[in-house]
Amino acid sequence: MNIIINIAIFLISAVIFSFVGYTMRKRIAESKIRVAEEEAKRIIDSAAKEAENKKKEEIIKAKEEIMNSRKELDDEIKERRSEVQLQERRILQKEENLENKLEQLEQREQNLQKKDNEVESKKSEIEETINKQKEELQRISRLSVEEAKQYLLSEVEKSIVTEKAELIRRLDEEAKEKAQKNAKEIIGYAIQKCAADHTSETTVSIVSLPSDDMKGRIIGREGRNIKTLETLTGIDLIIDDTPEAVVISGFDPLRREVAKIALEKLIDDGRIHPAKIEEMVEKAKEEVSAIIKEEGERAVMETGVIGLHPDLIKLIGKLKYRTSYGQNVLNHSIEVSNLARIMADELGLDTKVARRAGLLHDIGKALDHDMEGTHVEIGVEILKKYKESPIVINAVEAHHEDVEPQSIEAVLIQAADAISASRPGARRETLENYIKRLQNLEGIADSFDGVEKSFAIQAGREIRVLVKPEKISDDQMVVLSRDIAKKIEDEMEYPGQIKVNVIRESRVVQNKKIAHVFFGHMSFFLWYEVFNATTLEAKVITFEVSNSFFENLKIGFRH
Repeated sequence: MNIIINIAIFLISAVIFSFVGYTMRKRIAESKIRVAEEEAKRIIDSAAKEAENKKKEEIIKAKEEIMNSRKELDDEIKERRSEVQLQERRILQKEENLENKLEQLEQREQNLQKKDNEVESKKSEIEETINKQKEELQRISRLSVEEAKQYLLSEVEKSIVTEKAELIRRLDEEAKEKAQKNAKEIIGYAIQKCAADHTSETTVSIVSLPSDDMKGRIIGREGRNIKTLETLTGIDLIIDDTPEAVVISGFDPLRREVAKIALEKLIDDGRIHPAKIEEMVEKAKEEVSAIIKEEGERAVMETGVIGLHPDLIKLIGKLKYRTSYGQNVLNHSIEVSNLARIMADELGLDTKVARRAGLLHDIGKALDHDMEGTHVEIGVEILKKYKESPIVINAVEAHHEDVEPQSIEAVLIQAADAISASRPGARRETLENYIKRLQNLEGIADSFDGVEKSFAIQAGREIRVLVKPEKISDDQMVVLSRDIAKKIEDEMEYPGQIKVNVIRESRVVQNKKIAHVFFGHMSFFLWYEVFNATTLEAKVITFEVSNSFFENLKIGFRH
């Protein structure tokens, strides 16, 4: 019972305390709200007062700025007015000056008009005087106006020919000096870098034998061995009285090489019969194919050409067994590539294109025995097939001037090809072609009017032209030599340079009486030079020359 009473008392106390606490918290909160509202009102009033003060300050500042701007504007207007007034005064002064100048110009115009009138009157007087002088000249010279014009034109034409010849001489000398200097430097540097020995290829190969008894074994019973070897290789074996040697003959160097390797293997093996010959020929073909691949890779590495198709590399290696006028085509292609690269580097051009075109320029010679067309046409088709660049294809197509070169690199390929082909010992030429070239040279020179005879000398490197002195003057000789050189350049293909030497000779035959008269005139002339010499040394030299001349002249007349 007591517990229940305690609990009830506790609950009642708790309710009372809760009510009292709520009431006190409510009063505290209301007092805080009241204080906050008063503070907010105070802050709002203070802010309103500050805003009003700032508004008044800004208004004052704006009024001051307006006053300052107005003052500045007034000052600027005053300054502009002064400038305008100054410009007006200057304009007025200029107008006055212009008026004065106009008056002066009018005065000058009047003076010029007077002078023009005077000139016109004097001009008419001069024309009348000229007409009278013309009539007097015609009477004195007994020439009409047209005849005088023709005479003057002929004299002018002669002088123009002289001037033309002199201009040609001067321009030729300047062009030769500059061109030869630059070309010699570039080409000399290129040749120096690419100096190489050349050996002329032939159409035969020689295989050494250990003894002459081996010849019979090579021939075989009823010639079966030699027939089998010739049939499989496509070449001819010449077995004659040459001691311990067999000659392999054929125009295809590739087949000759296969036959040579096969025959050497047969000699080393000692067993020579048709089956063994067939086996050795197949091995020789495989060995030659490996050599072709190695040579192609060597050429590519030596020239620094990258990105070539493997088939093109094989064709390049095949050029090892191809010759042109006795020159190995692979060595020639490598040399052209290096020469073109060096010259392109000296001229600041694309060396990659130059070396690539130089290496591929004779690629068609690897297949010209198997395909129709020239080696240039075949080479172009091959390069198009393997998608070479148009610049390289044009350089290959233009290296024999079949088409016009479209780049400077193509011109360099032409030059490098000519340099490699024209060096001494690089190529051989048949007697027929040699004689034909000389005849063509002489025929071109003889085709010009006034040429008496021409002679091609120094293996066609120089041509001497004898002209008729009564038809060709000294000045016309220069023009004639130029025309002959131009025609040779247009109509002939030749490596190197051809010198055109025009000779004009006048001969006078005199008898002894005339010679004595000549002797007297020359003695007077030389003695006159002795007495007119300015220094003692010059007098002595002239006197010695005159005495020597007389002595030689006397000896000549005695003979």
